[in-house]
Amino acid sequence: MLQKVGFQPGINKQISETTAEGQWVDCDNVRFRYGTPEKIGGWNQLGGTGANELTGAGRGMHHFINSLARKYSIIGTNRILYAFSGGVFYDIHPIKTTTTLTSAFTTTNGSPIVTITFSTSHGINPQDIVLLDNFSSATNSNFSSSDFDDKKFMVTSVPTSTTITITLASNESGSGATTSGGIRVQHYYPVGPAVQAKGFGYGLGSWGGEDTSALTTTLNGAINDSTTTITLTDASQFSSSGTNFIIIDSEEISYTGISGNTLTGVTRGVDGTTAASHSDGATVTFSTDFVAWGEAASGDLVLDPGMWSLDNFGDRAICLIHDSAVFSWNSALSNATETRATIITGAPTASRHVVVSTPDRHLVFYGTETTIGDPESQDDMFIRFSDQEDINTYTPTATNTAGTQRLADGSQIRGAIRGRDAIYVWTDTALFTQRFVGQPFTFAFAQVGTNCGLVGQNACVEVDGAAYWMSENGFFRYAGKLESLPCLVEDFVFDNINLDSGNQMVSAGLNNLFGEVIWFYPESNSSVVNRMVAYNYFDSSPTRPVWTVGSLARTIWRDSAVFGKPHALEYDASTDTSFDVIGNTEGRTSYYEHETGTDQNRNGTITAITANILSGDFDITQRQQGVADIRGDGEFLMKIRRFIPDFISQTGNTRITLNLRNFPNDTAASSSLGPFDITTSTQKVDTRARARAIALKVENTSTSQNWKLGTFRLDIQPDGRR
Repeated sequence: MLQKVGFQPGINKQISETTAEGQWVDCDNVRFRYGTPEKIGGWNQLGGTGANELTGAGRGMHHFINSLARKYSIIGTNRILYAFSGGVFYDIHPIKTTTTLTSAFTTTNGSPIVTITFSTSHGINPQDIVLLDNFSSATNSNFSSSDFDDKKFMVTSVPTSTTITITLASNESGSGATTSGGIRVQHYYPVGPAVQAKGFGYGLGSWGGEDTSALTTTLNGAINDSTTTITLTDASQFSSSGTNFIIIDSEEISYTGISGNTLTGVTRGVDGTTAASHSDGATVTFSTDFVAWGEAASGDLVLDPGMWSLDNFGDRAICLIHDSAVFSWNSALSNATETRATIITGAPTASRHVVVSTPDRHLVFYGTETTIGDPESQDDMFIRFSDQEDINTYTPTATNTAGTQRLADGSQIRGAIRGRDAIYVWTDTALFTQRFVGQPFTFAFAQVGTNCGLVGQNACVEVDGAAYWMSENGFFRYAGKLESLPCLVEDFVFDNINLDSGNQMVSAGLNNLFGEVIWFYPESNSSVVNRMVAYNYFDSSPTRPVWTVGSLARTIWRDSAVFGKPHALEYDASTDTSFDVIGNTEGRTSYYEHETGTDQNRNGTITAITANILSGDFDITQRQQGVADIRGDGEFLMKIRRFIPDFISQTGNTRITLNLRNFPNDTAASSSLGPFDITTSTQKVDTRARARAIALKVENTSTSQNWKLGTFRLDIQPDGRR
């Protein structure tokens, strides 16, 4: 007889697949809507084909509409700050120093490397960005102004405190310039590394302090994670006596000898780092000694990635570099896209986070300086806010509303977001509310939660008066009272998340079109974001929370409020293409519009979004005659002769697989006639399936396919005990 097969909404990974009868146990690229699963919407890359790969890892994004009704997206990577408007990216990154040089070049025939010499210490580190212009022709060189003017370069190496090298797209074909050629060098404010690291003494920017003697070179040939002899371009300045250390990307390596330019006695992945493959030309830094902090190893030191805290004060975008300075960019200027963000005078110079308090219009800094202008006074629990309507005044007086506050519970402020009636402020252990009350106190602070700290800066969202966030050991909600969110995928997430060196990589996003809060995070074996988990606050009930999991990897996600669709950033550490930086070695970020179409469109190439969902095992129950409600779950084998598919909506084909097993520890096998490709005209499917337990898998495999599941019916009959 035909029987309906129904499943509860949401994924349950807290129990075994056999125990999860009538439930779904796994999925990818699937959401629940009105209690039934469906494939998520597609996404399209923004910015124009061939001109839309941003440099580095996307670590911040903010949307707003200015007074001229122009829509802006401010995007911060770990190297460059961009403004996106009208389908175009604009570089608005602030300039730290500008230096005009003469007789600045050294090139060598057959090499793309250009050495630029400064007259004084430059303060530039490997992988910093420099913008070059005002080039004057170099003698004995084939390079011209078109190779340098108005072009951005990632610094390849820093041989000395007065020299840097950059890598051009082609080799020198002349005899080589030595002491001729002029240039203007504009040094971009450093932001920080692409990924979070643990175990050695560099952090903000390439280095966590001022090190005037850091020696760098590059790899001469790619290496894998087991290579034990490492050849460098130039090892002449590296120490060969005793045990020494180098850093390549996020891996620290020790060596005991040098033969020519080859390091010998190599030990990979020391001081808690992980051995990895590194590409030819990767920067190699001698790390045995550091001027500002001594030894280069500290197993408990967590080095935050280069991050941004972004907001807007009216027409001005407010842009804070994590643990550094704050800048503003005026979007209302007639030539706004040709201008850069500039430092906010009078503001703190080292802060962890910034929020614009509305409607009272104060600029609030978190984890900031107790003495303005003194980065050494930065206190991770200290809050400072501006005078009302004045982002340049921070010293409290009897006639203004500027002020300070220090929180008591925790060791550092992790993040803050603006809510409907308060600002929510998290430390690593607690939640506080911050409400505007006017003079003389300006703001009232109240602790409303304990043992519920925020895992990382971007791991929180607010919607409809409720804050949602990820802690280090669970998910929470606050809407007047603190609640721990029941989660049926909690062990799956927290048993496999990288929080040792990835807590700041966790990012939360709101998809208000479908009532979803999404967290993106790195798995335990990953240094970059590669997983997601989502909570559906539309479909969830007190007795059945609706969660999904998946492989969608986004570093930042913003909702549809400004642009009508959600926007998100994807970081690819393995690909160094970018439209605006020559010599990029830090990967690239793609910028997507989501919930559009059925497929993924990257750089004009359309590929399928593979969505799937898998049920728990279900079996047949055989009642004994004359005995009330005695069940033999799994006692009898069952035979499925046919099934009738049901889709509320379907575009293209959808694949159905019946996974069979006789015992819980068996590896599930597809039915002999399956899998089955279901068309929009399929009425029934004849099959030959026989097992004690059967699981249902629904998926799509090709482009232009979409589906929303209805209620399946199966023709099931008992088939004996053996």
